[in-house]
Amino acid sequence: MAEGDGEGQTTGAQSATPDVFISYASPDSTVAEAVCEALERAGVTCWIAPRDVTPGASYAGQIIHAIDAARAIVLILSQNAGSSPHVLREVERSASKRHPIVSLRIDQAPLPEDFEYFLNTSHWLDASNGDTARAIPKLVSALRLAIQTPVVTPASTPAAHTVAPSTNAPQKNRTAIVMASLIGLAIAGFAIDRLWVSSRRAAPNSVPTAAIPVPAPAPAAPAISEKSVAVLPFVDMSEKKDQEYFADGTAEEILDLLAKVPGLHVPARTSSFYFKGKSEDIPTIARRLMVAHVLEGSIRKSGNHVRVTVQLVRADNGYHVWSETYDRTLDDIFKVQDEIAGEVVRVLKISLGADELPRGVAAQNSEAHALVLQARFLGHRGGPDDWAKAVGYYQQAVQLDPNSAPAWAGLSKALAHIGLPFGGLQTGRLLQQAREPVLQAAERAIAIDAQLAEGHEALVLVRYYFDWDCAAAEAENEKIRTLDPAHTNALAFAGRFAALRGNLGGALALTEQAAAMDPLNSNVFAILAYCYYPLGRLTEAEANARKAIELSPTMPGVHTLLAQMLLARGNQDAALAEIEKDSDAGFRAYSLARTYAVLGRRAESLAALALVEKNFASNQADNIATVYALLAQPDQAFVWLERAYQRHDPLLVANPPITVDPDLKSLRGDPRYKALLHKMKLPL
Repeated sequence: MAEGDGEGQTTGAQSATPDVFISYASPDSTVAEAVCEALERAGVTCWIAPRDVTPGASYAGQIIHAIDAARAIVLILSQNAGSSPHVLREVERSASKRHPIVSLRIDQAPLPEDFEYFLNTSHWLDASNGDTARAIPKLVSALRLAIQTPVVTPASTPAAHTVAPSTNAPQKNRTAIVMASLIGLAIAGFAIDRLWVSSRRAAPNSVPTAAIPVPAPAPAAPAISEKSVAVLPFVDMSEKKDQEYFADGTAEEILDLLAKVPGLHVPARTSSFYFKGKSEDIPTIARRLMVAHVLEGSIRKSGNHVRVTVQLVRADNGYHVWSETYDRTLDDIFKVQDEIAGEVVRVLKISLGADELPRGVAAQNSEAHALVLQARFLGHRGGPDDWAKAVGYYQQAVQLDPNSAPAWAGLSKALAHIGLPFGGLQTGRLLQQAREPVLQAAERAIAIDAQLAEGHEALVLVRYYFDWDCAAAEAENEKIRTLDPAHTNALAFAGRFAALRGNLGGALALTEQAAAMDPLNSNVFAILAYCYYPLGRLTEAEANARKAIELSPTMPGVHTLLAQMLLARGNQDAALAEIEKDSDAGFRAYSLARTYAVLGRRAESLAALALVEKNFASNQADNIATVYALLAQPDQAFVWLERAYQRHDPLLVANPPITVDPDLKSLRGDPRYKALLHKMKLPL
């Protein structure tokens, strides 16, 4: 740092966005000032203390702000710097912000391990012979290169997250689709499923059309409450970079605590973690999440010791309202989370009684807690084998701590994920075998802690998807909303139940509330597109479908969703082109058959449908039935609906459920339709 005492006078403070922050220990001030002068002569703007510190303002606060604003860091590296805790903190913060660090080494003293860890990939220049002036040209070149080259992290590399779909593996793709769905309401996050990904839900005579698409009007910018904060994923600063799950989990648990504070707006995890690995700055993040403040931090874990560094940032000016570093043992991590949440509440001046302050429930076993965090991390990642691995971690956790309600609830949801009949592969006895362990784990979680929403979420899955007992599922969902009125997933499922009863206006209102809590969840916008669609509000439907694509362009089914909206608005060429962009082969094939049916191109629809039956019959029975309904072939439609029923296909009760599916409108007067609803225990 500039470890000055803060008494120096400002001699023309630099821009709020300097090229370089100069970090140094006080005994090296002469070298640091000379380097600063040389860099500025070369046109590189610098921030250096005490020169650029405003007298009377918070010294530490200005240091933090300057580091965050700088585009690169110059470290005057020496024995003095190596022994300075101030310099170490500056280097640690710079690394957490992923700023390029260019070190100018002015002696040969060995560095402490902390410095070696943070600087092992940074640019080094050697001036240890005392001739600093000769190193300046190289320093200028290195800085210009660092400033011009964006930092790319593994998390931001598209290939790390995108897997090309296989046309020979429709079941895997179908599972991915449904797992992004409201089945994933309590499992993986939220709501995509048939409510939108089916891309099919309106017969030509059920939705008004318009020949010329009209762009959606720009909505008025909503007011942002001062009592609002987004919790960003914490950065893993551990030596081996193997604690990402712990960093994510700690941030998520703090988010959950703050979300329970009355009067405080806290975006849901899906939206706050959307920016993980991305390069957006704080003002942009806050604007997109519609918050006034952002809480960010880092975790450094070693053995039983953990260091948590957090800072609360005012989004509009970047001012650090509060920051703190906690050095504790793992057994104290819940106390740290409580303290952080309590400080945020205090700083934002939210009036709460002592008994209303957010407090978590400490785990009895820190090893079991770590296993739960690892399992959650895998669940959020959602790869092909991740849920099976998550089950293993949860099972280890309940063995270590049989009274851990979060572990039992997580186990229930993970078992549900791998046990639900995706693609119709689980039938009869196999389905019941999958149901029992899911139910037992959910009931165990609730018995331990009836106030834990996650346990009730797991039970909603059992009652709705395994039992098709909508009344019991809705009652359980209302318990979640009583515990947490702003619970995003419970709001979404409440919208599902409203749609099930034919209340599309109510479904829209509840989904809009969910969108306000989770403003960057692509699945929410997809559901909104469907909610607007059958109401004839096609401009809003298309706008929300496009928003879903903007947020998740490779999500299976999202392009066929937009194709459906374009088709309803009379733009068939654009609709057909959009279908080809979808990442899922099964949805592309089905959507093509549906599109031809809507357009009245019967022969082409039947030909396309034959290919769907040949290649995707195991996981498209419900979709195949709807195309036959559109083609006015009710006998064939009921054959495929019965197949879906026998296979206990969860898409029958997904969005839109068969009670309100516009594509099935032609079947509703048939006695077989009412008989099917009756045996599924659905409202007529």
